[in-house]
Amino acid sequence: MAVSTSAFNAHERLLPATASEVGALIDTLATPGDLLWPGDHWPRMSLDNGLTPGSKGGHGPVRYTVTSYVPEEWVRFTFSGPRGFDGFHEFTVHAVDDGRSVLRHTLAMKVRGPALLTWPLMYRSFHDAVLEDALDRAESALTGKVAHPARWSPYVRLLRRLAPR
Repeated sequence: MAVSTSAFNAHERLLPATASEVGALIDTLATPGDLLWPGDHWPRMSLDNGLTPGSKGGHGPVRYTVTSYVPEEWVRFTFSGPRGFDGFHEFTVHAVDDGRSVLRHTLAMKVRGPALLTWPLMYRSFHDAVLEDALDRAESALTGKVAHPARWSPYVRLLRRLAPR
């Protein structure tokens, strides 16, 4: 019998911008002018054919395929690696009112095999840190500043020192 568990993780930020302005940040993912992904501190996101469904890529050891894309609204990536990550992650934009929107990143997957250890011991902490950094980048791109910048936990700083580059 195969052992697995579910993982659900969401990060979001209320931004003082229209849904269209926030969604435009999603549209820059994996481009030379990427305004959302924090490639200055983390492995860069790359896709072999941009945000086109079927495009393959990832960041670092995390691999995925673009399975859905609606410009300025939503992009979903389905995992193909590491082994044991069976699910997706996505960025979505949600209008709150005329001048405010929520940028949300959601991860939902079944974790099995080696990921039963690697997700809780390493990947989840890295994921949380990189997503908060991405939300900081979104806020900075839209406002020119970040009101409450994310801080890496001591555990994330330790993992970064131990992880191969």
